[in-house]
Amino acid sequence: MTASGADRLSSEVSDTGRLPPDASGVDRLPQDSELLLDARELHADPARSAGFAPAAHALLAELVAAGAPLGWPDPPAPDEVEELLAGVCAAAGSGDAALRAVYADGSLLGLGYWRRYARPTHRPHADLEKVAAAAHGRGLGRLLTTALVEDARGAGIEVLTLDARGDNHRALALYASLGFREYGRLPGFVAVGEQRWDKVFCMVDLRGRG
Repeated sequence: MTASGADRLSSEVSDTGRLPPDASGVDRLPQDSELLLDARELHADPARSAGFAPAAHALLAELVAAGAPLGWPDPPAPDEVEELLAGVCAAAGSGDAALRAVYADGSLLGLGYWRRYARPTHRPHADLEKVAAAAHGRGLGRLLTTALVEDARGAGIEVLTLDARGDNHRALALYASLGFREYGRLPGFVAVGEQRWDKVFCMVDLRGRG
């Protein structure tokens, strides 16, 4: 992983609810949700684009304050989130990342992204850096992750990796159900104060799959 600051590239999924897939194979949004947007669609709406970073900060800060293992020990500052998302969106514009956001009734309920590895020998591959959703039991985490995997496949990514905190059983179960498998683990590697958890590495190989 290549980003800096507070191990912020830890992956998180907040729920494992699921709705039947549509014809494209991507799980459907819950009925009261409105939009699953990619970076291009998000920035095509100037008003939504302008409010994205503040809304994302509010969502991430709330989740971290409630104990979500998103890589920050304390809620991130607004400028940190803005800088992070600006980098992801810029990379998405050049084909080196993908961003997804879920809105319902005009409110941001979830977001996720992956980025292509910067090292030249790793360029065919990407890392799923973060998936965060506000509501449990609505299938948003599964929806975002499924869409991001399909985005990676469409971008020609060969291997999509991620890491998660070892006690994040909900996320790890979801990743496994979507074809990710564990390929390594660092015992007691994640530190929050005096607490320690394993860092679990997972991957899905997208080569040769239609």
